Amino acid sequence: QVELVESGGASVQAGNSLRLSCTASVPTFSDRPMGWFRQAPGKTREFVTAIHWNGETTFDADSVKGRFTISRDNAKETLYLEMNNLKPEDTATYYCAVGKPFSALSKDGVAYSYWGQGTQVTVSS
Repeated sequence: QVELVESGGASVQAGNSLRLSCTASVPTFSDRPMGWFRQAPGKTREFVTAIHWNGETTFDADSVKGRFTISRDNAKETLYLEMNNLKPEDTATYYCAVGKPFSALSKDGVAYSYWGQGTQVTVSS
């Protein structure tokens, strides 16, 4: 059974940091690219960042470059998102997603096979 569980969301003030985790129960986890997406109230889902299955290549949205860092621990089957210098516009529900084995990095949600239930991040000014 496939399962992705995000955690780490919280309410913080602007300028602070948070670390999100996504624990996965997915076949061949280490062979799959993974990504983080977010959705703010009243807005469409937005790509945040993605990481290659080997962990060596990442792809960030311009809005988070230099502030957010994606990483993965294949032994623990866990994906992370380190978020620094948070801004009110980062407020959203954050979702992790898993792609197909050995597929390329993508910012398109349709490229991902499985999704978590989301964790809420709220940043106040």
